Amino acid sequence: MKKWMMIVCVILMVTGCSQQKELFPVSGQVEYSLETTIVDSTGKGIGIAELTETDTGVRILLQLKGLEPGEKAIHFHEVGKCEHPDFKTAGGHFNPTKKQHGFYNPKGYHGGDLPNLKVKKDGEVDLEITTPNVTLEKGKPNSLLDKDGSSIIIHENADDYVTDPSGNSGDRIACGVIN
Repeated sequence: MKKWMMIVCVILMVTGCSQQKELFPVSGQVEYSLETTIVDSTGKGIGIAELTETDTGVRILLQLKGLEPGEKAIHFHEVGKCEHPDFKTAGGHFNPTKKQHGFYNPKGYHGGDLPNLKVKKDGEVDLEITTPNVTLEKGKPNSLLDKDGSSIIIHENADDYVTDPSGNSGDRIACGVIN
């Protein structure tokens, strides 16, 4: 009887360990996350952007409120500054590969290009985008976390995905610092 109890205990221990491995899988890459507050042209916080390094690129979770409904351009910009009202201190689009702007541009697009976001009728955005074109890993040429950081900018209009340098997307209406 003691021998059977011992065998059952060993089986339970082995089974328990194998389940734990499934619950906590080991990945080749540790995820890194950061969060930034998105502010409007008056400096008021209108939401957050959470950026996470994943095996497939940088995942952006965006939760915003208080925007005008419609389609808006969203881009990474080259400097981590968001001085309102116009956010010009954020510089141009993040472009470490020195390509032209726009997903439909025959000469290619750059790292700062992201798909348009859709603001609902109530002025809210709840969006997830993953881009393989940038990283949060410091020291890489396409890192958003270079010496002066970067920013995420929302424009007043949709990006046409071709017009250089900003896709005819209009003024900068919201900004978040990435550093």
